[in-house]
Amino acid sequence: MANSIKSKIELNVELDENRVPEKLFWTAEDGGITNAEAKAMMLSVWDDKAKEMLRIDLWTKDMPVDDMKIFFHQTLVAMANTFNRATQDEKMTATMKDFCDYFAEKLELKK
Repeated sequence: MANSIKSKIELNVELDENRVPEKLFWTAEDGGITNAEAKAMMLSVWDDKAKEMLRIDLWTKDMPVDDMKIFFHQTLVAMANTFNRATQDEKMTATMKDFCDYFAEKLELKK
């Protein structure tokens, strides 16, 4: 059997005494990222046996609410793009992008 290629992504979370995230760091050496600091993260994993998504959503206690709104908008746009690449469903992708525009408009993110 041939050796498989492996790639590692590492997440490190510093918590305060109440177990609230104070700092988030991530490393993806194949992507050239080593111990980079982040203010928020969302990780989704698909459990094929249970047919359900498992999630980890973390943000530091000093993450500004305005930045969180931008983070959510960019996440929604990225999800629409990923959905399109994964399914080639142009009609639903357009609907998702329409919602992203609506989201940005309602939160006054677009200038």
